[in-house]
Amino acid sequence: MSFQTITVDVSPRRIAIITLNRPDRGNAFDQTMLDELACELKTLGADDAVRIVMLRGNGRHFCTGADLASRGGDAAAQPATRPPASLRDVLVALDTLPKPTMAVVHGGAIGGGAGFVACCDVAIATEVAFLSIPEVRVGMPPLGVMPFLVRAMGHRSFRRYGLSGERIVAAEALRLGLVHEVCDAASLEQTVARIADELLHGAPGAIAALKEASAPFASPPLSAILAHRAPHNPKTPEATEGIASFREKRKPSWYPQ
Repeated sequence: MSFQTITVDVSPRRIAIITLNRPDRGNAFDQTMLDELACELKTLGADDAVRIVMLRGNGRHFCTGADLASRGGDAAAQPATRPPASLRDVLVALDTLPKPTMAVVHGGAIGGGAGFVACCDVAIATEVAFLSIPEVRVGMPPLGVMPFLVRAMGHRSFRRYGLSGERIVAAEALRLGLVHEVCDAASLEQTVARIADELLHGAPGAIAALKEASAPFASPPLSAILAHRAPHNPKTPEATEGIASFREKRKPSWYPQ
C-alpha cells in the first residue's frame, strides 16, 4: 500500500516501523496523516506476522502536532465512503493495539505528538528531545490529548504544563513518566533494539491479554475517555487570533507587552 504522509516497514524480526514522513512540516499531522495512521494501525493490529509496532519521525522532529496551516483544508480530498479519522481515533487505536507499541522520540513531540507518545507502551527519547502541550497558546484547550496525557503524567503535572505550554525537557519527561528511558543520540538505536528484544521474549497472546486485562486499572480508564465526548474546539475569536499569530510568528493579542 502506498502512503502520502507515512512509511511502513516490517523488519525481519517482525517489528513494524511506522515513520511519520512530513519532515518539511516537522511531521505535523494533517487529515491525510490521521487517516493513514488510523487505517494502518488497524491493519497491523490484526496482522499475526507483526509482533511490535514502533512509531518514529523522519527529519528534525518526532511530531510537532496539528498542522495549523492545513487545518480544515484537506478533508474534501478524503474518500466519501470512509469518514475522516480524528486525532482521538488514532490515540485510541494506539492505546488499544493488542501488541507492544514503542515511540522513539527525537526533537519535538508537541501537542498531539505528545499524545502519540503517551499512548505507546514504551517511550524512548534522546537527551535533547522535548515534549510540550502548547494548545492554549493558540487559543484552544488540548481536549483531544487531555485524558491520555493526564493518565500518563498525572492531573497536577498536566495542569502545570498544559496551562503554561512550556517545554518539557527529556529529563523532566522521564521524571513525570511521559517517557521510560532517555539516552544520547549515539546510543539511541542500540537502546531501541535492546528494549524491542526484551518485548519479543513475551508470548504474543499473553501480551495481548495483559494489555486488555490491565486497561480498566488505568486512570482515567478508556471506558471513561470514550464515554466523554469532548467537543470539537470551536472557532472562537481566541482560536482565530491564536492561529493567526502562530502563522505570522508574532505574540497573540492577549499577551501583555
